Amino acid sequence: MSYIFQDWNANKGNLKGRIVMVLFRLARPASYNKLFRIIWLPYLAFYKLLVEWFMGIELPHWTTVGEGFYLGHGHALVVNGCTVIGKNCFFRHSTTLGNVRREDGTYTGSPVIGDNVELGSNVCIIGEIRIGNNVRIGAGSVVVKDIPDNSIAVGNPARVIKTLQPLQQKPNYELDYEHC
Repeated sequence: MSYIFQDWNANKGNLKGRIVMVLFRLARPASYNKLFRIIWLPYLAFYKLLVEWFMGIELPHWTTVGEGFYLGHGHALVVNGCTVIGKNCFFRHSTTLGNVRREDGTYTGSPVIGDNVELGSNVCIIGEIRIGNNVRIGAGSVVVKDIPDNSIAVGNPARVIKTLQPLQQKPNYELDYEHC
């Protein structure tokens, strides 16, 4: 039960964020087992309809999201399903995390976001980008290159303007390659 509510406290005072993250955590186990996915298909359809179509938040159930995820103003969030998001991250509205379609029709990898990352509104992170731990990215930034740990980045293209004192060690990611 604690798995389902692992983002509850992070979204205190944010009912929409709480609802979306509980629904996401309920849908997530369907990405581990094909039989469970078939049994859980009606719920996955409900999740897609409510969260993506009505709430305007594209957060596929197979996306890897660490605990303590805060969904600020939860609207117009687009996350590629192969993106990896670390623990205690804070994403604001109109944020896009995606891959790049090459001229030959293939796609690049998706972003990997470290722990304790805060994204301002309208941030775009495109391609196989790595965002370190304890990073802040300012509103309207377009990230096309890796951002190191303990940094503040802003602009289009985003550039590091300040380095902060280290807070935590690097996360240990478990990638879900079945859907990527």
